[in-house]
Amino acid sequence: MENFFDVRTDLSALQQSVQTLKQEIGKVIVGQEQMVELLLAAVLADGHVLIEGVPGVAKTLTAKLLSRSISVGFSRIQFTPDLMPSDVLGTSIFNPKDSTFQFNKGPIFSNIVLIDEINRAPAKTQAALFEVMEERQITVDGHSYQLAMPFMVVATQNPIEQEGTYHLPEAQLDRFLFKINVSYPTAEQEFRVVLQHHQQNLGDMINQVSTVLSAAQIQELRKQVRTIHVEEKLISFITTIVANTRNHKSIYLGASPRASIGILNGAKALAAMRGRDFVTPDDIIYVIPPVLRHRVVLTPEKEMEGASTDDVIQQIITSIEVPR
Repeated sequence: MENFFDVRTDLSALQQSVQTLKQEIGKVIVGQEQMVELLLAAVLADGHVLIEGVPGVAKTLTAKLLSRSISVGFSRIQFTPDLMPSDVLGTSIFNPKDSTFQFNKGPIFSNIVLIDEINRAPAKTQAALFEVMEERQITVDGHSYQLAMPFMVVATQNPIEQEGTYHLPEAQLDRFLFKINVSYPTAEQEFRVVLQHHQQNLGDMINQVSTVLSAAQIQELRKQVRTIHVEEKLISFITTIVANTRNHKSIYLGASPRASIGILNGAKALAAMRGRDFVTPDDIIYVIPPVLRHRVVLTPEKEMEGASTDDVIQQIITSIEVPR
């Protein structure tokens, strides 16, 4: 243990950056602290985020503000039922001058890509995201194209019960680090939102948001997050919880090893944001629901009872002894 305390990671710059990012986003967004915290954790953990909530709860606006406060490329894609894979990835155009095909890059070639209403596009277009989300590259006509780092997909979706939506394939859901559920604001928060809009134009508020980090700084902060210390008993705690999703009576489809890695990376990012160079059980417990809720499928009987995945995940957490 003496050796561990000799080699400490200085997280003051990371903490200061996170605090400043929260302040900049908070100039426009009222409340939604958990959504903002998990978005920033995903940036540090190099993961993608799926945000679900009814229209009008600032899902898209928060993602735009995140991109504005980070000095990187940003693009927005509105998913619709008639969207084709080439509309996302790009397409090869024949150049008659030299009789060759030239690849025109699509909007996916950016650093932060906001996909609005991701569940409105059919499976063929969803499949176009599989390679790029996992390997940060796309392959078109036999040629592979690497994306510039950092690369992050922030996708929003309306709850699946609403009209005109498709269920996202499990393989695609598994590529999102977090699924963040956004609820309605409290009465007091909604009052502040409406008052803010009464006093100031939204465009003016957005223009007040300043840039905090560059692409190079993000890469440096990510390196720091990877050095966060995690005890083996905590890794065992993570894998035990994920293994329990595979043989739980209420779960039809359990989580994959990618979920275990997601919990580990998310907990390390959260620990760093909280100024610690080591992970605690509380960090792990905090990130388990957003990492698992989109990766497990309940049995039809449990769904008919009206249970949610979060309820079952909470049961699993409480059934396992927390290491101290």
